[in-house]
Amino acid sequence: MNAPSWTARLRLDFRRDAAATRLRFRHEGPLRVFKTLYPEGDAVCHTVIVHPPGGIVQGDRLDIAVDAGPDTHAVITTPGATRFYRCEHGDSRQTTQLHVGAHARLEWLPQETIVYPGVRGANRLCWTLHESASLITWDVLSLGLPASGLSYTAGRFEQTMAWPGVWLDQGCLDGSDQRLLTSPLGWGGCACLGTLVYASGSPLPAATRESWLTAIREGLPWNAEIRAAATSPDARLIVVRALAPLTEPIFRTLESAWARLRQLAWGMAAPPLRSWRV
Repeated sequence: MNAPSWTARLRLDFRRDAAATRLRFRHEGPLRVFKTLYPEGDAVCHTVIVHPPGGIVQGDRLDIAVDAGPDTHAVITTPGATRFYRCEHGDSRQTTQLHVGAHARLEWLPQETIVYPGVRGANRLCWTLHESASLITWDVLSLGLPASGLSYTAGRFEQTMAWPGVWLDQGCLDGSDQRLLTSPLGWGGCACLGTLVYASGSPLPAATRESWLTAIREGLPWNAEIRAAATSPDARLIVVRALAPLTEPIFRTLESAWARLRQLAWGMAAPPLRSWRV
């Protein structure tokens, strides 16, 4: 007998109200807005979303849609990891779609995605931007539970980050593909991958991109604990990558790059992500 599955949907609409960014939302199933915070003042709405079951299994479908309206600034995160558990029947999937309106700023900064052995699933992030908008987002993927010695030796997981017409990053991680997971040309024996993206609706001048890349690279580590690098595959993109055995050094690296990009692009300091400690 197949285990029951569910579909959960959450839509977040951010709108400008005088000098404040305000949230309206709708939900269906076990996806919720846990809390909104204003640690930077009314102009920036920090929003915490939760999935109370704590995991995605057996054909579950989670759909998240975010619309950051004109002149808004929203920071969205989660208080815990997203877990894709083993699936014996059906595929599980989480899809997140972001739209950033005119002169708006959006930061999508969830905690890590943990992929358990035996998974059959997909995690898809897609966004669109107005030409005057900008986005900072990251994704941290952990194969198995490396700190607990649970290795990712079986399963199939698809990971996608996409800006239609501009950039596509897509991969399929097969737990039996040891050449990919252990080769120095692949994951090099690491279990965790982090990706941070700064996306601008309009092309950045070449000199600006080079100066930003130089500033970011100055803070990127390359040692036995972690390997990290930054590049610009398109005039509208800055991409930071990091590989490590554990998620902790990846988060330290991406938070440092996030803070630099916030200052360089928006002239704003990066406050501690209080939403991770609510």
